[in-house]
Amino acid sequence: MSACAVGRLRPLTSNDLELILEWRNHPDIRRFMYSTHEISPSEHRQWFESASKDKGRYLCIFESDGHPCGFVSFTGAEAGSIAEWGFYSAPTATRGTGRALGKVALRFAFLDLGVHKVCGQALRDNVRSIEMHQSLGFTTEGIRKEQHFDGVEFHDVLCFGLLCAEWRIVEGAY
Repeated sequence: MSACAVGRLRPLTSNDLELILEWRNHPDIRRFMYSTHEISPSEHRQWFESASKDKGRYLCIFESDGHPCGFVSFTGAEAGSIAEWGFYSAPTATRGTGRALGKVALRFAFLDLGVHKVCGQALRDNVRSIEMHQSLGFTTEGIRKEQHFDGVEFHDVLCFGLLCAEWRIVEGAY
């Protein structure tokens, strides 16, 4: 997969599932997800088995200094396509891990996978995700008013997009 001085991506394997489930179920991660319930090990395994069969889906672990410290996925990621991404850092990750993950993941998407555009979404109150998207060069393409209902209230969803050509300018990657 892709590598960088600050970290690298590698494919998610079944050996990672317990760690990823622990991260995903952590309250600081779970509160910004569309599904906020605690995920069971069997539900998690079913997700992994289904997602692993999708040829346009990439599930990756972000490592820094050989230690897993984040997760990123791309959906619809084929050469020339528009891919959707999702990501999170480990709850105990050091400050700046998310941005490092984002930089390495975008390099992978644009250079290795050859996607045309990466799209992302964030709930309006997920300030860290919004700031990260902006710092990586994403454009806010829209706001879906009261798009997500969490069981208690509706939340706005911000939609982001980054074209490969824009990323190349931001990264100086010609």
